[in-house]
Amino acid sequence: MTTGHAARLGVDAAAQASRLAALVVAVGVTCALHVGKLPVAIPVLRDALGLTLLQAGFLLSLVQLAGMTLGLVVGLMADRLGTRRVMLAGLMLLALGSALGAAAPNVNLLLLTRVVEGMGFLMAVLPAPGLLRQRVAHAPILARALGWWGAYMPLGTALALLLGAPLIQLVGWRWAWLTLAAVSLCAAGALLRWVPASVAGQAKPLPARLWPRLSRTLRAPGPWLVAVAFFLYSGQWLAVVGFLPTIYSQAGYSGAVVGMLSALAAGINMVGNIGAGRLLARGMQPGLILTLAYGAMGLGAWVAFAAQGYPVWQYLAVLVFSGVGGLVPGTLFGLAVVLAPGEDTVSTTVGWMQQFSSLGQFLGPPLVAWLAMRVGGWHWTWVATGACSLLGVWAARRLQVAWQVQAVHR
Repeated sequence: MTTGHAARLGVDAAAQASRLAALVVAVGVTCALHVGKLPVAIPVLRDALGLTLLQAGFLLSLVQLAGMTLGLVVGLMADRLGTRRVMLAGLMLLALGSALGAAAPNVNLLLLTRVVEGMGFLMAVLPAPGLLRQRVAHAPILARALGWWGAYMPLGTALALLLGAPLIQLVGWRWAWLTLAAVSLCAAGALLRWVPASVAGQAKPLPARLWPRLSRTLRAPGPWLVAVAFFLYSGQWLAVVGFLPTIYSQAGYSGAVVGMLSALAAGINMVGNIGAGRLLARGMQPGLILTLAYGAMGLGAWVAFAAQGYPVWQYLAVLVFSGVGGLVPGTLFGLAVVLAPGEDTVSTTVGWMQQFSSLGQFLGPPLVAWLAMRVGGWHWTWVATGACSLLGVWAARRLQVAWQVQAVHR
């Protein structure tokens, strides 16, 4: 084989890996649309089905229920049955839940279909980092792909916030639910068509027993560190961004302005996710990236909530909080595939991280709301987020040490 031919093969392999990574990230974005479709639909559902505010809260949180309770189980299942297979099953379940939701005659059945959607969402997105590690051998492309993967949620949420209201106004919420069910089926078809079931030279089949793999994962320090770091990030991010519509509505902004400001604050998070992948690909130490990100989140939240009377500066601080904070998930997804105790525990490690992420999203907003009620406003919110950021800096230092130890053994 000539040098030129080998170089062309290398370029073709890199291009193929990039296309596969782009497809996997696109699948994640389609899943995130199901999470982001609900906030803009709540006013319509209140009129159509008599949805109460408490029921709306449950509709919002039920998607996290599966991740909070079953993340580790789904990770084990993906490592045992195959990442592609579990993702396909999740996409089908997500489509089924959305389609059943479109036909729900009352709120109780809609709540049940949201549980189905939550399970499908978890199965569709959790195995993706493991699939990327299996199919993308080129290290810089893998690092960038995992950075992009960390952006799937803010990108999908921002798209849903921007496009959901016009779509519901045009076709109604039931047809919007059916449209997203069709989108999930298309995503499953694309994954089935363009991601091969197996690749030449793939590793040996994984062992059937689950307990040894689970035991190795939970005994290793790496999975615990990335899980705790994600918990410290996800809780404060959702608490700040999730309450922005309420805060700006209370300040007298119109619904359209609130939607645009909230969508930008959520969407800019993807800049940090993508940037993390690029920085890791260029050799920047993950501990330094995480320290910068948690520091920016702490400072951004302080300005956003303590600097009363300066709305422009407060909103810019929110953008810094979300945008630079996006470095955290992009970095942690990259670390998860490295700090997993073995090739056969990547999805299990990501599942453990997902459980802590969902736990943070479940606990963070109520904690911030409780604090705001206790002090009579949002101006002390930065105390809770600042504590999470300080603990995040501690976790970043521990993760840096774990990453260096792993690098020595590779």
